[in-house]
Amino acid sequence: MKVNLKVWRQKNANVEGKLVDYTVDGVNPEMSFLEMVDVLNEHLVNKNEEPVAFDHDCREGICGMCSMYINGRAHGPQHATTTCQLYMRSFKDGETIYVEPWRAKAFPVVKDLVVDRSAFDRIIAKGGYVSVNTGQAQDANNIAVEKEKAEKAMDAAACIGCGACVAACPNSAAMLFVSAKISQLALLPQGEPERALRALNMVDQMDADGFGNCTNIGACEAECPKEIKLTNIARLNREYLSASLFHE
Repeated sequence: MKVNLKVWRQKNANVEGKLVDYTVDGVNPEMSFLEMVDVLNEHLVNKNEEPVAFDHDCREGICGMCSMYINGRAHGPQHATTTCQLYMRSFKDGETIYVEPWRAKAFPVVKDLVVDRSAFDRIIAKGGYVSVNTGQAQDANNIAVEKEKAEKAMDAAACIGCGACVAACPNSAAMLFVSAKISQLALLPQGEPERALRALNMVDQMDADGFGNCTNIGACEAECPKEIKLTNIARLNREYLSASLFHE
């Protein structure tokens, strides 16, 4: 099959970018989208042209690196699918495909399809962990956790931090990501000691990094490749309000 690509090319954050036309012929329908971009880059290198810069790592749908806006949707047209798990059989022979980076003030373009998502790292550093200062951590199997809470914590922990929620949100809000990380620990006894400070610090850092406000549009949940639920945002709001009222 043959596809016509309109790929966003931008040297760095300080210069203006534009969509550039490419044609990739001989595409195997069983290729992943990233493998197709690999083929494009091989052609460009053979012609002594600059290859398209894009993020990738595991290519197994669990690392959250493959951030591409494809035909106006984060990660492309398939529901609950990362870019690396999107296959070319999802497109028609001869189709024109638009490929762009995430669009958010907090995710500045580094080059082409690569954006700087270190804002997520700063949010995690403010509380997305459990501190064990002395001795050995207790075996998790010895800690009783209600089945319902354990399942909700596991669902929240499925977030891979790709940033699709931010890219899909018209406000560029990071509430789904932050709420997943806060919910994951707030639901478990291991996260209880730092529960209040975690909510306060992570939300404050989210605001400091310039993410927008949540207005319950729901695009984040619709485009999340791991189907993180909006109910986590409701939990985050409760956690933050409680911490604001009662934590000194």
